[in-house]
Amino acid sequence: MPFVNVKLVDGVFTEDEKHRMAAALTDVMVKFEGSEAFREVVWVLIEELHTDGWHIGGLPFRGPASLMDGLARSKSAYESIDGHPVTRPELAEKAPVVQK
Repeated sequence: MPFVNVKLVDGVFTEDEKHRMAAALTDVMVKFEGSEAFREVVWVLIEELHTDGWHIGGLPFRGPASLMDGLARSKSAYESIDGHPVTRPELAEKAPVVQK
């Protein structure tokens, strides 16, 4: 039995949108399995979590502003790396952990 688990921020999607999302995810699973008979055993669980349980980059999630701040921090970190490290040790050398 395939089990698809989706976690969303509480209140973002309507009940109808969540039902349509579950149907579309079921369609994807059936497509990859290759048999319509598979549809009847696909389980989709959509969990809605309160915003105080979400964090990005170790900071509380506060909606679109958090996403924009996170992207800005990612861009800054990327630009601070000299060259293109390809291994974890190289990346650790170029962008060491900052002690707080």
